[in-house]
Amino acid sequence: MARHDKKAKKNSSSSNRPKSKDELSTNSAGSDSSALQRAGFVRRLLAMIYDTLVATAVGMCAAMVMIITLVVMLKNGALDLQGYAEPADLIQASSGYKLLIQTWVGLWIAGFFLWFWRRGGQTLGMRAWRLRIYSTVEEQMSWPRLFIRLVASLGGLGTLLVLFDYKNKQSLQDRLAQTEVLKLTKEANDHKSW
Repeated sequence: MARHDKKAKKNSSSSNRPKSKDELSTNSAGSDSSALQRAGFVRRLLAMIYDTLVATAVGMCAAMVMIITLVVMLKNGALDLQGYAEPADLIQASSGYKLLIQTWVGLWIAGFFLWFWRRGGQTLGMRAWRLRIYSTVEEQMSWPRLFIRLVASLGGLGTLLVLFDYKNKQSLQDRLAQTEVLKLTKEANDHKSW
């Protein structure tokens, strides 16, 4: 699933290299990752806006589950109300409960991106804008590499590097995780393995 920009390597090694399961599913749609172009900033930005809306919904649902769980536990005496009349008062006053909720929400949002990147190389926003992550080296997309990609994105700020790297169109997270974001054709975006 690797793609190399050097034409000599592309012509000599990609034709002899065995195709992985992911490549076969993408190539069966009639396109090879080496024929696809790297995505520009605007398309990435539009996908990020879409993904931000979905991640916000994921975060709100995760927060609701944690808050309801805490309220039920506080009302039933499983957790101490610490002198507060209502569980909501304690949760708003306690930095520990706030940190717990924020950590829980952060894990769900990070899990959203990591799961979709690992599962199909696309988040929902990337799929809507026909983008997909590919490896630039001859190894599988592992959880550690995807985690590096998530952290290096700096909440989307790492993508600003694409504006300055006009030739290669690689973001900070792409460089550090050895990945690239390619613009797919309609046929290649038909992702039936989800």
